[in-house]
Amino acid sequence: MLFLKEIKYRKWNFLLGVLGMITAVAVVVFFIVMTKASQNETRLLTRAMGFNLRIIPDSTDMNKFWINGYSNLTMPQKYVKELVDKKAFYYAHLTATLHHRITWQGLDVVLTGISPDELNPKGKKKTKMIFAVPPGKVMVGYEVARAAEIKRGAKINILGKQYTVQRTLTETGTENDIRIYFDLSDLQHLLHREGTISEIMALNCMCSAQGDDPLGDLRKQLQADLPKTQVIMNRTIAVAREKQRKMMDNYFAVLLPVLLIISAIWMGTLAMINVMQRKQEIGILRALGFGNRHIAGLFLSRVVSLGILGALFGFVAGTWLALHYGPEVFKVSAHSVKPLYNLLYWSFLLAPLFATLASLIPIIYAISREPADMLKEE
Repeated sequence: MLFLKEIKYRKWNFLLGVLGMITAVAVVVFFIVMTKASQNETRLLTRAMGFNLRIIPDSTDMNKFWINGYSNLTMPQKYVKELVDKKAFYYAHLTATLHHRITWQGLDVVLTGISPDELNPKGKKKTKMIFAVPPGKVMVGYEVARAAEIKRGAKINILGKQYTVQRTLTETGTENDIRIYFDLSDLQHLLHREGTISEIMALNCMCSAQGDDPLGDLRKQLQADLPKTQVIMNRTIAVAREKQRKMMDNYFAVLLPVLLIISAIWMGTLAMINVMQRKQEIGILRALGFGNRHIAGLFLSRVVSLGILGALFGFVAGTWLALHYGPEVFKVSAHSVKPLYNLLYWSFLLAPLFATLASLIPIIYAISREPADMLKEE
C-alpha cells in the first residue's frame, strides 16, 4: 500500500508524529487517572475534618445549644429514615446521636449514643466516618479516662449499669475528651428515651453546588423533607471542603486543554511538513488523474495510523506514569490510583479523530493546490 511505503520512506517524520500522539494520549490518560485519584484524596482529606452538618429540633433554644454543645430537646429517631427515603441528596453519612450530661465520679461528662449505621439518601454504601460502639460496651474520652484512671477492658458502672471499656480515645482538644460513647440503643435504654435522638449528624455532599455557601439550599430541602427540624452548618469545614474540591477540578480543567492544544499544534506542524515534502508526489498523482478523495485518503490513512499507534502506546505510557507517581502524590488514597481500562477504548476511538482534526488544514492544503503549481515549485 502506498501510504505504508511513504511511512517507511519518511520514517522520522512518522515517528515524530507517533511520539506526538503518544504524548497527547498519555497526557489525557495520566490526567484523568490523576484527577480521579485527586478527587478521592480530596474527599478523604476533607471527610477527615468530620461532620459539618447538625440537624436538630426546630424549637431548640440556641443559647442553651451552644452552651451545652447539644440540643436540650429530642426528636424521633425515625426522622433519619424519613430523610433517607425522601432522597435528600444534599446530605450523606446520616448518623443519629443522643446526648446527655451527668456528673460521674466527680467529673462532668457527656454521655453520647451513636447509631451503628450511617445512612445515605442515594443508597450508596460508604465507609463510616465515625466509629461504632458495640452493644454493652463504651468508649471513653481522653480526659475522662485520664482523670478516672480508666484502662481498656475495665468494667465501669454508669447510672446503675455495668459496661466494658472497649477502648480509651486519644486526645482531641475538644469537648469529645469528656464524652463517654455508647451504642445508641444502649444509651436510649439507659436513659429511658427509646426511639428518640438529640440530633442527626451529617455530611454536606453538594458536589454540584454553584456557589461556596450551600446553606440556603440545605435549609430549603430540609424544610421540605423534615419541617420540624433545622440544620446548622460548620461553615469553616463546609466551605473549605467545597473550595478544595473545586480548586483541584479547576486546576486539571485548565491545564489539560493547554497540553492538548500544544499536542495539536505539534501534529499539525508535522502534517504540514509531510505535505510540503510530498508536493511533487501529489502533483504527479493529480496529473495522472487521481482525485481529491484519493489524495486525501493517502494522508488520512497515515494520520489514522498515527492515531491508532498513539492510542495504544499512549494509554500504556499514561497509565504507567500515573501508577508510578500517583501513590507518591496521593498518599491517603494511593490504593485508588488504578488503571482505567475503559480509557483504552476511548483512546482508540478519539485519538485517530484528534490526529485527523489536527492535520485537517495541511490535508485541505494538499488537495486544493493545482498539480501544475505543485510541480513548478519543485
